[in-house]
Amino acid sequence: MKGAQDRFNFRKKRIRSKIFGSQDRPRLSVYRGYRHIYAQLVNDDNGHTLVAVSTLSPELKGKLKSTDTLPAAKAVGELIAKKAMEKGIKKIIFDRSGYMYAGRIKELADAARKIGLEF
Repeated sequence: MKGAQDRFNFRKKRIRSKIFGSQDRPRLSVYRGYRHIYAQLVNDDNGHTLVAVSTLSPELKGKLKSTDTLPAAKAVGELIAKKAMEKGIKKIIFDRSGYMYAGRIKELADAARKIGLEF
């Protein structure tokens, strides 16, 4: 009997087989934990992480009131977009890792779009 976690992992693998980041359009991968949210830009051609930001990043660690809320996700989205723009990255592929496009995932994506990233 398969549990909910097994179904989630299967869905995540199925999605990752279709989404592939390159040098021109890196993949914005999002992980939503219970206490923190993590985002990173990955070049799948080389297997390198170009930019990584989370609520544990030094830029955000002391400034957030809580790390598992919508404002925290918005701050992570804004910071990753700014760091991507500094590296000359404007176009990305969004990988929500099987999470529903709602709540913290949507807030992160909207904040990154507002700064100037193109999905």
